[in-house]
Amino acid sequence: MYITVTAFDNLYGSKPLKLNGIVKLVKEPTNHYDTEAIACEMRHFGKIGYVANSTRTVVIGCMSAGRIYDKITDVYFARIQFITGTTAIAKVLSSDEYIEELENKESDIHYLCENPSEIDIDYIKKNL
Repeated sequence: MYITVTAFDNLYGSKPLKLNGIVKLVKEPTNHYDTEAIACEMRHFGKIGYVANSTRTVVIGCMSAGRIYDKITDVYFARIQFITGTTAIAKVLSSDEYIEELENKESDIHYLCENPSEIDIDYIKKNL
């Protein structure tokens, strides 16, 4: 499952992004503009943008924030696959990929989440 990451160009440009970099996805149900907003955070930078949720911003072949909102836990992760000047495409980690990242002590997951082992893997397996 692929998503489009947008709005990072307003803060840092594409500087925080790197191919295969891990992005933390954080639901923002109290967001005033979009109740299905999913923020994207990266190590060393914090919030870098959002998962696209508009037909104008979602790249063809990717899912919008609204389509993945109920498929992921309140905090989850994706891996940057492609970067352009104003957007990036990330792959939402499968449960197996997440476990693989969790076992890697150098993974950014350990820096982006206080307790990454608390993520409900069964929920992810069932919904992704």
